[in-house]
Amino acid sequence: MQKEKRWYQQSAEQVFDALESCSTGLTSSEAKARQEEYGYNELKFKKRSTLIRFLMQFHSPLVYVLLVAAAFTIILDMWMDAAVILAVVFANTIIGFLQEGKAEESVEALEKMMTPECTVFRDGEKKVIPARELVPGDVVRLEEGDKVPSDLRLFYAKNLSADEAALTGESVPTRKNVAPISTPNLSPADQHCITFSGTFITQGSGQGVVVATGEHTEIGRIAELMKGTQKITTPLMRKMADFTRLLVIAVLVIAAINFILALLFGFNLEYSFLASVSLAVAAIPEGLPAILTITLAFGVTAMARRNALIKRLPAAETLGCTTVICSDKTGTLTKNQMTVSRIYSGGKEYQVSGVGYSPSGKFVISDSTINPEQEGKELIETLKVGYLCNNATLVATNNEYSIIGDPTEGALVVSARKAGITSDIPKLDEFPFAAEQQCMATLHEGMDENVIYVKGSPERVLMMCQDQLVNGSVAPLRSGDIHAEADFMAGEALRVLGMAYKHVPTDKKVLKPEDLKGLTFLGLQGMIDPPREEAIEAVEKCKRAGIKVVMVTGDHAQTAKAIARRLGIGDDTVLTGEELSRMSDDEMYEIVDTVSVYARVAPEHKFRVTKLLRRRGHIIAVTGDGVNDAPALKAADIGIAMGITGTEVSKEAADMILTDDNFATIVAAVEEGRHVFENIRKVILYTLPTNGGQSLLILGALLLAPFIYLFNPHFGGRLPIEPVQILWINLIDAVALALPLIKEPKEKGLLERPPRDQEEKIIDSPFFKKVGLVSLVMALAGFIIFYYYGMPAFSGSVVDEDLITAAQTAAFTTVMLVHICYLFTARSITESAFKFSPFSNKWVLIGAAVTLGLQLTIIYAPPFIGINPFRTAPLPAEWWIPMILVALPMFFIIEFEKFMTKRWRKTKRQIT
Repeated sequence: MQKEKRWYQQSAEQVFDALESCSTGLTSSEAKARQEEYGYNELKFKKRSTLIRFLMQFHSPLVYVLLVAAAFTIILDMWMDAAVILAVVFANTIIGFLQEGKAEESVEALEKMMTPECTVFRDGEKKVIPARELVPGDVVRLEEGDKVPSDLRLFYAKNLSADEAALTGESVPTRKNVAPISTPNLSPADQHCITFSGTFITQGSGQGVVVATGEHTEIGRIAELMKGTQKITTPLMRKMADFTRLLVIAVLVIAAINFILALLFGFNLEYSFLASVSLAVAAIPEGLPAILTITLAFGVTAMARRNALIKRLPAAETLGCTTVICSDKTGTLTKNQMTVSRIYSGGKEYQVSGVGYSPSGKFVISDSTINPEQEGKELIETLKVGYLCNNATLVATNNEYSIIGDPTEGALVVSARKAGITSDIPKLDEFPFAAEQQCMATLHEGMDENVIYVKGSPERVLMMCQDQLVNGSVAPLRSGDIHAEADFMAGEALRVLGMAYKHVPTDKKVLKPEDLKGLTFLGLQGMIDPPREEAIEAVEKCKRAGIKVVMVTGDHAQTAKAIARRLGIGDDTVLTGEELSRMSDDEMYEIVDTVSVYARVAPEHKFRVTKLLRRRGHIIAVTGDGVNDAPALKAADIGIAMGITGTEVSKEAADMILTDDNFATIVAAVEEGRHVFENIRKVILYTLPTNGGQSLLILGALLLAPFIYLFNPHFGGRLPIEPVQILWINLIDAVALALPLIKEPKEKGLLERPPRDQEEKIIDSPFFKKVGLVSLVMALAGFIIFYYYGMPAFSGSVVDEDLITAAQTAAFTTVMLVHICYLFTARSITESAFKFSPFSNKWVLIGAAVTLGLQLTIIYAPPFIGINPFRTAPLPAEWWIPMILVALPMFFIIEFEKFMTKRWRKTKRQIT
């Protein structure tokens, strides 16, 4: 059904016949049967990328170094060492593969949560379903801002244009119509009666029948270009990749110098090579890139639990340094449950009770409840305009009411239903709402004459009117009174829409722009969208966190000011779109830092505000839900789309999607972003010193070899720890010790600190000082134990090889104990470990226990299993006390360093 069809050459009737469908859509049973035949409307890439993802784990400087080391050990007939090195390479590869797979699966799971939806006609009713459930023959309704869910043959189009740049490369939207085209072999750009999957509706509305889904769509034919899992990369990880490359180069240079010095000292080739390989392997933090990926993935998952879906991982780290949040008002700072609370019609003001979408409420004037049908004709007609010039639908499910469509239109439907208006009048034509027109118009069929209903901004509607209806009779238009009432309503934080109508002859079947003149004004409907309680609290949190909140809205200036006041956003200066249009960029640049409320703005104004705030040096998070918000979302450091009310265009352009459209979620995501950055610093600060300490241990042993027999192979000496033992330490370090730090709970006061500087380096001077201190303490601990237990091996006439092996095992185990002691103090960079419970992160305890368990296994198990790949010896019980006593100072030295650093910073602040 989906293949080799030139649907654009066929009429709509022919297409319906071919697809065994009709304009009212399929039944649910037909759709289910076709879904079993054709599968889901989606493209699948995952399986083809698995092998590539596995092979890419070998693409690492560390792996190259280890493979070269393994090759040389094979040449030197050191088969056990080669086997262990290769085992570690494959273990790291498999762990990295599994970790990256989990990270990508979590991202894929989040993407599934963001599955686009579409409006279809099933069983003769309008329904919203996931786009992936579409089948050929389904009838889909398209509105401005929608992402086209599949290839559609249009049979209805009203002012319809589509942005097909993703498919055709054309930057100008394509006008669409329903006429078949006889020319064969047309490119997609010339098929004007087809809308293609993945493109966007930029204007108008339409309906089409699904002719192709999934891989059979035009976009599916070029899907090979998009296959393969997207590589997760962030600025932070690029910096770390650069750092790792520099580290590898530096380590290789030092290892080469080490090798040359060893030969000059007279050591044999095997020892010189092993010492140099040990140094290289010890210094490289091979597990760090994988751990960073997992840290970011955990952060993304945590944000998802708080209703913020991160589409691009850089957003997770950038959120932590956000300085300004530019937010829409409706639905984000407010509840987005518009309720008509006041109506002005025929010179009278009516109060309407009831909240939300429940169609129950009363009409009150001067404290008296009235029946709208017994009032002047203008009140009922005002309500009729809101009900009929409308595309929203009120849905009742288990006595719970909701709206399919725009919340503002939903409020108008509800106010009409409260007055008992339920009957629909056939719609002949429609001018959909467009931002530049600021109004919507519909043409309806009547008995003796047809009628045009118009709703829109009061200013725009009044420009179209020549008179008004008062007490059921036409009267002169009193635009001054109406403007004053509109301003008064807006000052009460109401969103105000004007209503008008015009009777036309019955032969009028199509709307034209010139028809929207000479209208009769009917009334105003004012609706309230109260601020979210949690948004008020979130704004206060932003102030404490040093983040400025800017409200950008299309509402009236008075409405914006009133809502801003209730939210706690500064409202001293309110700039309107008209004022912004008169300003140059340089003029705006001078004041953009002082304005917190922008009203009556168009999307291009939001884009300018975003651009100039960034020019001021701010890190900007911008919210948006409309088609024209995409430029501002892309221009921002963090583009945030609305998951409920947002168009597919805005979601495509955004870095983050709010599943609850709630401003408080942005603040929660900022907190999580700061938490992610802190945990990344902890992981790096833990990993680098552990590698540095082992490097110093190897390098120090080589330099001391000419002077101390214990380190000199000519006299039977050895390195303090073997290369295979270093590989073991690094592997366990990355998996069992460093990884638990990413599960560290949030520290107190994350939102009490000012935003971090975007240029702030993860590895600064104090950071390096701490790395140097920890590395030195760690190396000294290994030296002390190895020397203490190893030197007695030279007291007799023959070197006691078994005692040296035991001394190596003791040094090896002491280094692991030092790592564990350091782990408990590395849980916070600045705060003392005594300030938080050791049980607040159970994974740290589990990691330490697993590490100790594995260490005991490789020490005491070899005599029982008959193999000893790590060259260890069972340790006497009495050796453990000195080893623990040597390892423990690491914890207290770092705690003392934290105390002194904090005290010094406090003293410095007092002086300044």
